Amino acid sequence: MYRLTKSKFILGLQCEKALYLDIYKPQLAYFAPETIARFRRGREFETKVKGLFPNAIDISRQLGRNINRYPELTANLLLQPGEVTICEAGFVFNEVLVLADVVNKKADGTINVFEIKNSLAVKDVFRQDVNLQYYVISNQVKRLTSFQVVYNDGDNNPLFHELIEEAESNMQETASHVERFKTILQGLEPTIKTGEYCKKPYECPFMRYCNGKTSAQLELGYLQ
Repeated sequence: MYRLTKSKFILGLQCEKALYLDIYKPQLAYFAPETIARFRRGREFETKVKGLFPNAIDISRQLGRNINRYPELTANLLLQPGEVTICEAGFVFNEVLVLADVVNKKADGTINVFEIKNSLAVKDVFRQDVNLQYYVISNQVKRLTSFQVVYNDGDNNPLFHELIEEAESNMQETASHVERFKTILQGLEPTIKTGEYCKKPYECPFMRYCNGKTSAQLELGYLQ
């Protein structure tokens, strides 16, 4: 079982109320057209980078939305002898689920992880993403030797940036965030006013709710 995911963890770092709403009132989320377009461009770049691993096993194609089974299949695949590459590899630790974009196990048993981001720079939010993945994955596998962000050079070609040492140094801080978020999710909806943080690093999908739209209005689609 899991309570947190990568996206929920990042949302919680931005705003604890947004994390709570994402868990308990996800129907109130609103994604602007430009946000949806950004998601689409990100998926296109991710697909291109994954093409660099032609023999990869894509778990999402086998299991679809049956996310609970991803970790078990991932573990079984990593037990296979020789080199194995997995897309959307699932790992769970301490009620946190992460799906890694690409996990490559070499023939010698060492494991490299790649997180793909359609960005021209390695942003702080990407580092937090990797921190959480490292926190989970390093507690589930041995010989994790590399954790790289793959980003865009501006011409849709991949650049690679190693973050494993940074993620290791931030393990205690990441664990603290995880425990704090789990505690928040056991209580009542946090009372937090809107502010500049509602748009950084991403525009919060619950801004309209927090700005006074009633639950009934939002659920009926009065968002325009």
